[in-house]
Amino acid sequence: MSGQIELVSARAVHGPEPVPDLSAADRIVISNSGGKDSIVAMDEAVRLGDEAGVRDRMVVLHIDLGTTPRGHSVEWPGTVDLARRQAAHYGLPFEIRRSAKWPSLVHRIRARGQFPHFLSRFCTSDMKRSVAHRFVTEQVDALGITGRPARIVHVMGFRAEESRARARRPAVEIDRRASSGRRTVTQWYPVLRWSTAEVWQRIRDRGLPYHWAYDAGMSRLSCSLCVLASVPDLTCAAGLRPELAREYADLEEELGVRFREELSIAEVIRRAGGAS
Repeated sequence: MSGQIELVSARAVHGPEPVPDLSAADRIVISNSGGKDSIVAMDEAVRLGDEAGVRDRMVVLHIDLGTTPRGHSVEWPGTVDLARRQAAHYGLPFEIRRSAKWPSLVHRIRARGQFPHFLSRFCTSDMKRSVAHRFVTEQVDALGITGRPARIVHVMGFRAEESRARARRPAVEIDRRASSGRRTVTQWYPVLRWSTAEVWQRIRDRGLPYHWAYDAGMSRLSCSLCVLASVPDLTCAAGLRPELAREYADLEEELGVRFREELSIAEVIRRAGGAS
């Protein structure tokens, strides 16, 4: 057997979208950043998982991006606790993993001598994707399946509105980099075609717990200071987390490179009303 999970047609609240055959999955790993899209993707995965009778095969994974040399969390304060509460909302087991090599994204940036950018998203590859792959290996080892590849479904809250690259993705795809002779990893994006308004409507309708940073003005969660964030989000984040912004600005000066080619954190701090 190939171990590949066949696609089946299912009716989602958003409209007909392909979903994996969840009843064939040996383990369903739900990645949860604590963001609005993650919690709604989890809600949708649990809803459809309950229809298939497989909630007991689900586990929630939060990847912690670490603490900077000055003791600041790269993520928004309270994110880990929120992700834990979101998992508990569904009675799902919750696991936290971090990079085994880098204490934080800031340490990785310093070692590389540059900030991530659109064409070199080592923040994702080094701090998130590789960590998730190791967690999948842990799950496969624990399953102890022999004679065929373990069937893993990996749930993520990607949405097409966020980028052109994500808009080109199918809602279900085989992750060739994570798959091997021992496992077939199927990526599933339950809210891929959902709008921002639909995501917030589900949160309101279901009373789902979400992060305080949204009410403080952020449109996305991610890292507090994400290189791919909009200028308004960066300005808002610098105002809410001035100490972290100052550490990034000092890192710019130390490395002699800008946070983004067209925008420095020092300029973001000025826009937020702080001293540069």
